Formats: sequence, C-alpha cells, structure tokens
Amino acid sequence: MDARHPFDFLTNPERFMAFSRWAAPMFGAIAAVLAVIGLYLTFTVPEDYQQGDTVRMMFIHVPAAIMSMMVYLFLGVSSLLALIFRHALADAAARACAPLGAVFTALALVTGSLWGKPMWGTWWQWDARMTSVLVLFLFYLGYLALRGALEDEQKAARAAAILALVGLINLPVVKFSVDWWNTLHQGSSTLFAQPEDRLPAVYLWPWALMTLAYLSAFGSLWLVRIRALVWRRKARALALRIAET
Repeated sequence: MDARHPFDFLTNPERFMAFSRWAAPMFGAIAAVLAVIGLYLTFTVPEDYQQGDTVRMMFIHVPAAIMSMMVYLFLGVSSLLALIFRHALADAAARACAPLGAVFTALALVTGSLWGKPMWGTWWQWDARMTSVLVLFLFYLGYLALRGALEDEQKAARAAAILALVGLINLPVVKFSVDWWNTLHQGSSTLFAQPEDRLPAVYLWPWALMTLAYLSAFGSLWLVRIRALVWRRKARALALRIAET
C-alpha cells in the first residue's frame, strides 16, 4: 500500500526535480503567450471616459498587486511547513519565492505611484492601502535580510520563517483596507466584485490575461529558483563527502 502523506511532494527532491524539469518551461511558455496577447489588448482597448489613457496602467499595476499578496501567502505556507515538518523543499520554496514577491511588490508600488500622480495629483499618500503594501514590501526585505545576515543556515531559516508567519497578519489589512478605512483607492472592480462595480468586459479581458501571465511567470521562475537551491545543496553535500574522504 502506498503510504504517501499529503506533503510527500515536498519531501521527495527527486519527484520534485522530475516534475519541475518540464513544468518550469511549460509555465514560462504560457506566460510569454499570455503576456503578448495581454499587452496587445492593453494598448488597443479604448480610453476610459474618466482616466483616459492612464487606464492602461491598471493592466500592469493590479496584477502586480495581486501577485504581491499571493506570493507572500505562498511564502507563509512554505515557511509554516518548513518549521513544523522540517521539509527541506518547503524551506527552499520559501527562500525561492521571497525575492520574486519583493519584485512584484516593488512593481506594484512604483506603478501605483505613476498611476496615482495624474489621477490623485500626488505620487504618494499615507493611506491604509499604500501603507500596508509598503509594510508588505518591508516584510519581504526583512525576510531576505535575515536569510543573508545569519551564518548558521538553520538558524537563519527558522528566524526568517517566523518573521514570514508574523507578516501574514498584514495580508488581510492589505486586502480589506479599502473597506475598513477611507482611502484613495477604489474598491474591487474585477471578477470578484459586485456586478454593478465590475469592470466592462473590454477591460476585464486584458486584466485577466495579464494576471494569468504574471502568475505563470511566477510559477516558472519559482520552480527554476527551487531547482537551483536543490542543486546547490546537492553540490554542497557532495563537496562535504569528498572533503571527508
């Protein structure tokens, strides 16, 4: 009888390497196709009656903001599994996704400022949504700093994992800040919004394609980075065995 437990995929590097060998390029190809179509639609949709051409920034900014939260959720879950079950692949998954999440969050902050200037007349406002996203970015940087600051890899992994779990508290704040407080940001207007608040289909399609392109690109890069960490650990283990002989 097969006695595999639900997290067996994270405990078997050989199974992961076999899966990621074809999955990483597949997700990369999907991301490229979706991005080409999404960018084409981005520059061909009609101007918004209020925002004009600046509405096109939405197709870059909103997917990046969504991914900033989603990647941090992956970071938190991977960190939890690494702490509880001591899964090496879970720790590698957390370490691999943190820089990617930081890039998505930085992109969300930059494009948000570029979009906010013509719409709100300011590059930055310390409202709940902007501030909570900045805090999210700082949690990413804190995680990366802890991983690099401690020489003992196990202590660094544990300290960074605990910080990642603490940072999960900020995710609901980012998500619901526009509902809990008065902010410059409008509420949700994508697929999960109320029908009366939802974007017209002409804008929903580019948004959906670009979001899927971001997600696929992340999946490909995440797998590639985990594979690199697995190979690095194998090389280190081999070097130790050679040094002992």
